Amino acid sequence: MPFVDSHCHINVPDLVADLPGVLQRMQDNEVIAALCVAVNLADYPQVLALAEQHPNVYASVGVHPDYEDVEEPSVARLVELAAPPRVVAIGETGLDYSRLEGDLEWQRTRFRNHIRAARVSGKPLIIHTREAAEDTLRIMREENAAEAGGVMHCFTETWEVAEAALAMGFYISFSGIVTFKNAKQIKEVAQRTPMDRILIETDAPYLAPVPYRGKLNQPAYVRHVAEEVATLRGMTLADVGQRTTENFYRLFGFDRDR
Repeated sequence: MPFVDSHCHINVPDLVADLPGVLQRMQDNEVIAALCVAVNLADYPQVLALAEQHPNVYASVGVHPDYEDVEEPSVARLVELAAPPRVVAIGETGLDYSRLEGDLEWQRTRFRNHIRAARVSGKPLIIHTREAAEDTLRIMREENAAEAGGVMHCFTETWEVAEAALAMGFYISFSGIVTFKNAKQIKEVAQRTPMDRILIETDAPYLAPVPYRGKLNQPAYVRHVAEEVATLRGMTLADVGQRTTENFYRLFGFDRDR
């Protein structure tokens, strides 16, 4: 029963230091692939190198909305960096109003550039939204994000937000948060989202699922996310693994042999 971690950051020091172990534990838990997601351009070369060195690791290129005072990616620059075949997505990008204050128009401009780059490059978007759902959806509509498609990663919003994203052709990805006892809203979304639009992820090294909550997360633990989705939906673990794996390869537009 295969699983895919659709969003992780295994380029961080704690995971890179144990990369052979991380990859072995993926194999032991039938996690056949992981998408290593870039959060700024300075770290992107390392993300790309991991994907080029390991056949079951893929890469994205983008600048996270939390990052101030970093190289600001133009549309042309993102399209250029997205060209290697191991780069399968643009992002993570989006809006996050939870940590930063003041005029955040720069976040919205950055988000628009990522959407435009995804449309030009033909690669889907990885979208992060936190305390900014209304603006996120508005900009997605204004910039025709539906043309590129993509995924709402680490989803923590309401069913209404999920519905709006689904209407634009986006997938909904669930992280270890869905295993937390008090995550009732997210569990509801996991029950209601069409099965052909669900992805699973770890967001490693963050947000480890139960029973590892509070510890260093890693791609092998995506199996526990799948277990929770299976429980919520009354499905077998094998079926959730198979369906979410198929969804991953369909969204990112390539077959497993690439």
